Amino acid sequence: MKVLKNKINKQEINNLPKVSFPGRIITIYTPGEADRAVEYLLAQPIIGIDTETRPSFQKGKAYKVGLVQISTHDTCFLFRLNFFGLTPSMVRLLEDKSVLKVGLSLKDDFNALRKWINFTPGRFVELQQYVQQFGIEDQSLQKLYANIFKERISKSQRLSNWEANILTEAQKEYASIDAWACIKLYEELEALKKNGNYTLEIVQEDEKNIP
Repeated sequence: MKVLKNKINKQEINNLPKVSFPGRIITIYTPGEADRAVEYLLAQPIIGIDTETRPSFQKGKAYKVGLVQISTHDTCFLFRLNFFGLTPSMVRLLEDKSVLKVGLSLKDDFNALRKWINFTPGRFVELQQYVQQFGIEDQSLQKLYANIFKERISKSQRLSNWEANILTEAQKEYASIDAWACIKLYEELEALKKNGNYTLEIVQEDEKNIP
């Protein structure tokens, strides 16, 4: 019987073992490489998707999405949009209605990607909405993954430069985990929904944190 919590605190997460990406990471630098990666992804039953944008520390300055990471169960493609933009093949993938695409905060990702080119999203699952049927209130990927799998996703690379000429190994790992974890969460919750082998623990607000 798996115990889910309606919410999980940061201290609990900090004490969990760190998760690592178990598969291949392939960085995409050109439209041609993007086309070949999309053909591979269109043949998959499910993919996880996320984006990264270079942080701006200057008021009024904003950047377009610099990276789209799309993962299967064992391979993550890192599309370097700051090198070649959003290609027609990638738009085809985003609009596709056959491959199930899972993500978190997808509305924000879609709006950001539309700054490159407009598109109509195809078949997607928004995890922030999906987890609500289990009584889970948390919305961040880190908290959801810790709740379900008792492992910690490091967020140390979140504010790094996603338009750097060469991404570091730490950046690649971080980006890949964020997309891959979406598949893991969805499939585990789908299994729990089917077999009912879970219970929900209600965690009360810590009174000292209530204003």
